[in-house]
Amino acid sequence: MTRKEELIASPSLQDELRRMQSGQAYDAHTPEMRAWRDETKKLLNRLNNTEYHGENMVAITRELLPNAAPDIYVESPFYCDYGDLIHAEEGVFINFGCTILDGGGVHIGRRTLIAPGVHIYTAEHPLDADDRDEYEMCRPVRIGERCWIGGHATICPGVTIGDRCVIGAGSVVVKDIPSDSLAVGNPARVVRRLNQDKDC
Repeated sequence: MTRKEELIASPSLQDELRRMQSGQAYDAHTPEMRAWRDETKKLLNRLNNTEYHGENMVAITRELLPNAAPDIYVESPFYCDYGDLIHAEEGVFINFGCTILDGGGVHIGRRTLIAPGVHIYTAEHPLDADDRDEYEMCRPVRIGERCWIGGHATICPGVTIGDRCVIGAGSVVVKDIPSDSLAVGNPARVVRRLNQDKDC
């Protein structure tokens, strides 16, 4: 069992994890939560300093993202909070410079392409400053299968993007996008339906 697996199995971290994944207020700064992120940072440092896509990089990626399909392809540099809470199906490609704050859980469908510089956030903070000093919350992000998320798009907490969508470069997605949609802008809005003349 790795150090990260030991931390995740601890009762105190399990309690915060349960709160984090259910949208409740939780403390991201307990010793166990900090230690979990520290272990993730060690893996990210190894991933981001590996010179080529060989067996070493594959092994590091598998340890960093144990709930992703074995064929996930991640270009470095890559950044995330935990890694364990990223669930990716077969054929997912993540390009250079992506950041995923995965505390609330990020689910990525098969054969989805994520362009350079995409940011996916599940973490959010209270608007009240006193509350913000005390706790934070998370909401999950879900991205369907065979999507293309354009460069430097930002996907905000709680968003679901349906299957076969295209999100335009630089878009900020703050609400759900239905399947077979092209969405662009800030905030992103659907400007066109896709795949309507095909059997998807």
